[in-house]
Amino acid sequence: MKQVEALQAALAGEHAALYGVGVAGGKLSGARFRAANDTFESHRDNRDRLSALLVAAGETPVAAEPAYDLPLAVNTAATASALILIIERRIAAVYGDLVEAAEQPAVRAFAIESLLAVAASQLTWGGAPVAFPGATP
Repeated sequence: MKQVEALQAALAGEHAALYGVGVAGGKLSGARFRAANDTFESHRDNRDRLSALLVAAGETPVAAEPAYDLPLAVNTAATASALILIIERRIAAVYGDLVEAAEQPAVRAFAIESLLAVAASQLTWGGAPVAFPGATP
């Protein structure tokens, strides 16, 4: 049951990430917009995989909220990039939890792949490498 709760939490995180990256992308252009689009697509793919894992487990995937509170106002390219970095840090923590809770090798492998991807994405958005991405202090 712990795995299902972690899958639902990861899915909820991906719903929020999609919303936030979508908002941020509206303030970006050129290469930064393309990077935001790639980030959005990655989160959309993860959302779809998480939903499929939950359905396969006989669970109803958590639905997206109509809107989400953002941790900062997004009115410039700099604040848009900062928001995406915050999102990537937050979703890394969620995938760290899923790695821990995973009961099936396929779920654990997906969680690890996703954690590594968002850790790398953090570098794109101005983050610094960390020894244990997704770990909470």
